Amino acid sequence: MYKKNLTIKTWAEEDRPREKLTLKGKSALSHAELIAILIGSGNKNESAVELSKKILASINNDLNKLGKLTVSDLTKFIGIGE
Repeated sequence: MYKKNLTIKTWAEEDRPREKLTLKGKSALSHAELIAILIGSGNKNESAVELSKKILASINNDLNKLGKLTVSDLTKFIGIGE
């Protein structure tokens, strides 16, 4: 079985969230990419961007709800708090 490499380090530099922020500014990033920068890394199965998308999807992409999540809520996601 082929396992794709999910790390952001394998992405083109201009597509990596931190580099994209530096090159193009915050308006060029999606909410998931901005959150991925805060998360720092994902887990063995998901990049930080994919993990951020999963978190956002769980709250219907509502940033107000994101701000109200507790540490306990967030650590239910594999890759947060590890």
